[in-house]
Amino acid sequence: MKTVKYLFISFVLICSAPGCMDLNVPPVNVVTDDVIFGSEDGIRSFLARVYGAMPIEDFRFNHTNGINHFYAINPFSCLTGEAISRDVGGANTETHTYWSEAYSIFRDLNYFMETAPSYKDKGGFSDAQMNQWLGECYFIRAMTYFAMVKRYGGVPIVTQVLAYNSDRLEELDIPRASEEEVYNQIASDFDEAYKLLPEQTSVSRANKYTAMGFKSRAMLYAGSIARYNVTELFDPNTQKRLCGIPSDKAQNYFKQSYDAAKLLEGHYELYTKAWSATDKDAQYKNFADMFFDASSPENIFVREYGYPYSVHGYDCYNVCLQYMTSTYAAETNPTLSFVEMFDGLPRKSNGQIQVYDEDGYYVLYEKPMDLFANAEPRLRATVIFPGDLFKGEALEVYRGIYKVPVGEGITRLLPEGSTELYNSVPDIASRILMSTNSQTQETITDNAGNSYNAAGASGVFNNQGVACLGGFGLRKYMNPDMPADLVVENRSDQNWIELRYGEILLNRAEAAFELFLMAQGEQYRTDAYNCIRQIQERAGADIVPAATDITLDIVRKERRKELAFENKTWWDLKRWRILELEQNNTLFRSLMPFFILNENKWFFDDRLDETNKRYTFDTRWYYKSIPSDRINESPSLLQNLGY
Repeated sequence: MKTVKYLFISFVLICSAPGCMDLNVPPVNVVTDDVIFGSEDGIRSFLARVYGAMPIEDFRFNHTNGINHFYAINPFSCLTGEAISRDVGGANTETHTYWSEAYSIFRDLNYFMETAPSYKDKGGFSDAQMNQWLGECYFIRAMTYFAMVKRYGGVPIVTQVLAYNSDRLEELDIPRASEEEVYNQIASDFDEAYKLLPEQTSVSRANKYTAMGFKSRAMLYAGSIARYNVTELFDPNTQKRLCGIPSDKAQNYFKQSYDAAKLLEGHYELYTKAWSATDKDAQYKNFADMFFDASSPENIFVREYGYPYSVHGYDCYNVCLQYMTSTYAAETNPTLSFVEMFDGLPRKSNGQIQVYDEDGYYVLYEKPMDLFANAEPRLRATVIFPGDLFKGEALEVYRGIYKVPVGEGITRLLPEGSTELYNSVPDIASRILMSTNSQTQETITDNAGNSYNAAGASGVFNNQGVACLGGFGLRKYMNPDMPADLVVENRSDQNWIELRYGEILLNRAEAAFELFLMAQGEQYRTDAYNCIRQIQERAGADIVPAATDITLDIVRKERRKELAFENKTWWDLKRWRILELEQNNTLFRSLMPFFILNENKWFFDDRLDETNKRYTFDTRWYYKSIPSDRINESPSLLQNLGY
């Protein structure tokens, strides 16, 4: 009797067989087909496992350990300029491989699609049931091929179970398909899923519109590769373009992305439960609450968590120091470079934040939050400003206390572009009280007898591994209602929203504007504008005045703001092929708050990151290295350039 691999929880599917035997050979001697395919419970268990193994970059993903890893302490957002982290260096890319896991999923899905229909009558399954299950397999296969192609370019396409015969190993040595062929396979699988799936399911299972939503994402990526990629690799044996897509295919992919996104219109909508057109506090609350409301009409596909069966450590790793109850804190530290993308901040002519008056002195504020009084609410819902409330307590994050009389004013502490530490400059150290860590903080007393810690409860400190590294904390997805004693490793259970309607509008806007740039008609620019306007209105951002004012830079910037810290920006920067431009010995910027003793006022110093983490993107990283063991075992696999 045939058998199929069957693991209830574990998705560690790495096969110990050689690489050329790793693609799609059905495993043996585990659980019989009758158990899997002969009952609804068996099929549900199988699907639960492959859904769990599906490649989603969520709370349990990082660029070093990969997908579905229990220990996700290296923040993905620290590769993009959104944040810095003490555990992420400058020149970085994904270092994990995602090859054996993917082909194990392909093997299981292909086996299911070939085998399950023959059990339809025996199991008493309806046509609708079987169609849904097959549709889910097509959906997960498309998702898995997308995870592969965006990393490696063209990969071997296997859509049927390969029969292992020790005398004919060459049949299992499958060469890489072209990058274009893989994207076409992805589109085909999503289209097949659309035909087979029902219109409505739970948000943790695919339906018709889930398939089209993800198709819009994948085809947008393909269109961008065709339009912007300059790295090409041809297989000398097949002459296939393994990396890169012909530029004349961009229009078709953008049109597919646009059409797929349009199909979701009327089925989902932006979350506006607490939103008000005139109330910034309501707009902030609405955006922050959206990630915790399971009934949100914006949610399209959600990876559900629930203690104790499925958990993660997002709160523990990222909570600011003053709220910490474990051994981790402040892994993700939003940068000023990221914050400066948002509307409503005082700015210099170069677009950077303005913290000086017309005479060149620091502007003084009564409260730290005053600097951000007009900031767009979406920013406040994404990061925690110094002095803002989280868990009912104001975030105490500042660099030190200015302890000498202000006089006419305070001039810039360090020259623009300096990476020096404040405490390494004698003149600054004599004027400002700073602290090494939270446990041994010095205190200082003002003229009224009030005592102050040198750097607040969360830092920034000279030397402490769990303190804030800049002037902001992370708010998005952080659970404000989680009791302090539960903020420990692998105890968080908020859901991850992998796809929401906000992204669909952004996909649609970008695809439409690209089509407009390709002279496909003014209607596409108008539609792009309407989509961006919906996003900006909900965010409380400045509204682009008219369709004629919209640009590709505006569309991309809106995407980066809306989807920040959702593990999407890295892939956007890669498909736009601009990472090496943004990261060329780049230091990201920080904002350091200071308290002025006896004045009870605050000022802010904008500066380069004082941890001196320099980011440089190597252009070969646009495509990952094919695992060397697979190349050694499969002679037809050609390595990507530069490895």
